[in-house]
Amino acid sequence: IATVIGRYYAMDRDKRWERVEKAYAAIVDGKGTTATDPIGAIEASYAAKVTDEFMIPSVMPGYDGMKDGDGILCGNFRADRVRQILTALLDPAFDGFARARTVKFAGAVGLTEYSSALNKLMGVMFTAESASAVLGEVISKAGLKQLRIAETEKYAHVTFFLNGGQESEFPGETRIMVPSPKVATYDLQPKMSAGEVTDRIVETIEGRKADVIIVNYANGDMVGHTGILAAAIKAAETVDQCLGRLEKAVQSTGGTLLISADHGNLEQMIDSNTGGPHTQHTVGVVPVVLVNGPAEVTRLNDGRLADLAPTVLNLLGIAQPAEMTGHALTVFANEDRQPRRASA
Repeated sequence: IATVIGRYYAMDRDKRWERVEKAYAAIVDGKGTTATDPIGAIEASYAAKVTDEFMIPSVMPGYDGMKDGDGILCGNFRADRVRQILTALLDPAFDGFARARTVKFAGAVGLTEYSSALNKLMGVMFTAESASAVLGEVISKAGLKQLRIAETEKYAHVTFFLNGGQESEFPGETRIMVPSPKVATYDLQPKMSAGEVTDRIVETIEGRKADVIIVNYANGDMVGHTGILAAAIKAAETVDQCLGRLEKAVQSTGGTLLISADHGNLEQMIDSNTGGPHTQHTVGVVPVVLVNGPAEVTRLNDGRLADLAPTVLNLLGIAQPAEMTGHALTVFANEDRQPRRASA
């Protein structure tokens, strides 16, 4: 192990190139805080109350950087947090910051595909499985217009990830990325850009510019990761206010709002074992809330993440494709409105 670096620096995804530059300097040039050994670097950081995410780049004794002819093996299986550092390392046209030195690598390979641009610069050990009949594709084929919107921190989640690892848009799909605030950590601005995101959504709803809108509010996750309780409370209040605005907009236009999450975070801010801050995701169940749904819906069943897409399609009156293995959570009083499945 030559360097120890917090993901705040090496795995930034918000184009905070000044952070990536510090990681690059440690990896490529061996420049950073000097540490005796990897464990010592971690212990010293913890003693200074700087936890994993924010660990300042540390360099081990004897490491003076990469050499021409070295190779890169990237073990990440998730794309969004390695794109920037890999681009800085591999792209001859990179201009995010002035690189003091570049390395002529013998080769580079990743565990999986990270982006179409990086595919041209490095090999892939395991190509991504092709996902067909994903939610956006089914909505598109039904002739409906859809909007994907989030601030920078969660933009990939409502586009690349939601489209099954595909970067391209489906016909009728539009995208809006609202810049995340430029602060060191989001406890300093727990509202993040939720208000601006909501402004754009309300404008779209009231203007009837899209049939389906998919949004990811970043506050709960990103502020939860800081471990600061007061900021987490403000983040929750902010999202609550934004959802209230969305509720009002869909009520006034006859729309429907479905609210859920894929994991928790800020509902647990204290580690029960240590008494210190809890900064990780939680694994408890998350709610599903239906606002202004069809009058015939008597209740929602309990379910899993795979059930959300079928539920959306059911609310839209679109048959669920055979590729989707989940089940719509909606329970209708009228048997004719029970979920429909397309034949295989």
